[in-house]
Formats: sequence, structure tokens, C-alpha cells
Amino acid sequence: MVKGILMKAITRTTYGSAESLTFDEVPMPEVMDSDVLVKVEASSVNPLDWHFVRGEPYLLRMNAGFRRPKNPELGVDVAGTVTAVGANVTRFEIGDDVFGLARGAFAEYAAADEKRLASKPDALTFESAASLPCAGITALIAVRDKGGVRSGMSVLVNGASGGVGSYAVQIAKSLGAEVTGVCSTRNVELVKSIGADEVIDYSRDDFARQRRRYDVVVDTIGNRSLRDLRRALKPRGTLVVAGGGSGKWFRPMALLLKAVVVGPFVRQQLRYFMAVVTTEDLETLSTLVTSGDVVPLIDRTYSLSETPAALGYLEQGHARGKVIITV
Repeated sequence: MVKGILMKAITRTTYGSAESLTFDEVPMPEVMDSDVLVKVEASSVNPLDWHFVRGEPYLLRMNAGFRRPKNPELGVDVAGTVTAVGANVTRFEIGDDVFGLARGAFAEYAAADEKRLASKPDALTFESAASLPCAGITALIAVRDKGGVRSGMSVLVNGASGGVGSYAVQIAKSLGAEVTGVCSTRNVELVKSIGADEVIDYSRDDFARQRRRYDVVVDTIGNRSLRDLRRALKPRGTLVVAGGGSGKWFRPMALLLKAVVVGPFVRQQLRYFMAVVTTEDLETLSTLVTSGDVVPLIDRTYSLSETPAALGYLEQGHARGKVIITV
């Protein structure tokens, strides 16, 4: 911690709605030996953030603090410039532009472990880079690692216009798959524009009731039953649970828990995971973006002081791609 120096940041002292957040002056973050200090140029909001704002599902409070948050910081996605390095840092120097995961990224400065960062290519804007870490890595792991997607496979992405879903569609296409996206009426053309071979408007058609079956189904929303998702799979297809719903108790994890219980008794592969951001995967995403195979979708941009409004908008569930915070 740099004593005596203050910065602007979004903080919280209680669980509640986004309106409970405050925009304050706080001390600069502490930089550990393996950390770099990043001057934040941009961040992005994720469902993870508003889960921590509300303290829901309640199980997360076991680590985050039961009655009130232990940590006032918020925000993980970051893109910016290195302004200080810890004693053990070898990969970055002051002045380097980076992107990845940080602690308390909704702030003017944030500390980050160098193993959770990658160099930002000149071709990427800070805003585009900040949209990648959480959503992009989740999609990459879901499609490439858990789904095992290869050329010629058929893939369905439920929630294809959201942050994770829009990346999942594009990553699956880059691997040579035939991709079907599921979204609302207003997002049909958008999902087509990012490469989906077919788009299902869920207000008109139900992918679980159609005759077509898929090699891989990636669910990013958690709004359908396990039975419905399995019905859309081929007999030996793979379901990847890459997102949850909302709720105070178990609903966000209900689909995952059912997959754990049912998985050993069916021929289909039911897979779930917690995404871990690494430098290697960030560099993979960077390559996909610079090559043009993946294009970040940015719905709206808010200033740092407007972060509560950004989180409120994301929680409504209508964001198209990513919602960005600029500092």
C-alpha cells in the first residue's frame, strides 16, 4: 500500500443492490512481491460482480463475509498500464500495457498477480482488452477444453448474445464447428453477424423440442432444465454448464448439482467447471482477436462513477456482449 496516496474507487460496506455501492477516495492497493500495480484504463462488469454485490447465492458468503463483505473492493477484469512491480515480478516492466484479472478493478489503480495478466497487443483497445478475461476465458474453456470442439462438430450455444455466449459462438467457429445460437428476437441478426450458422429465436422456437441434436451444447444462462438440455444432445454428446441463474440459495448452482448427480448414470458427458484465468489462455484470446476470428461485442460503456448503473443494467439480463467501465 502506498501510504498517504489516495485514489477513486467503487466500494461496498454491505450487501444489497447496485445502488448500495459508493464512489470513494481510498488508499492505493497493496502490491505483493508477485504483483504489478496497474493504472486502470478500462474494466468490464460480469455476473460474478453482481453476485458479490448482492451476496447471493448465500453460500458465497462463507468466504466473502456472512453479514457484510470482508473486502470492500469490486471488479476483476482489467486493462491498463503497469506503474509499479513487486520484487519477484519478471514478466512485466513499468510502462507495459496489460490485460487480465486484478483485485478491485473498479478503481483508478488495481493490483494483479503477474500470472493472471498478459501483454496487450497494440491492435487491441483497452476497452476491447478489458472485455476478454472473465467472459472470454470462460467461453474458451467451455468450448475448447470441456466441450472438446473440433472441426465438423455441431455446437449449440444457449445465450449466444451475452458476454460468454458471444465469445463461445466465435471460438467454436474458429475451431471449425457448425454453430447454432439461441437468443431473443432483437439479437438474431447480431448473433448471425458473429458467425452463427443458424440462430434460434427462443420466443418462437424451442431448441429442446426440435428434431436436431448436437455434439456439444454450451449453456451460459442456466434457465433450462437439465432434461431439456440433454434432449438437445446426441446420445453421446457433451453438455457444458458455463453459467448459472439467479437466486438467494441454490438456484444458481441447481443445474450444476443435477449434472453432478446424473452424470455417472448417462452416456452423455455432463461437464462443469470454475474458470481459471492464465497468461497462456489470455494470449490465446489475444491471438484470436488480432487475427479477426473473434470480435469483442461491446454493448455499453460507463464511466467509473457510473459503475452501479452498469451493474444494474447487466443484472437485467439484456446486455448484448460486454458492458465496459472506462477510467
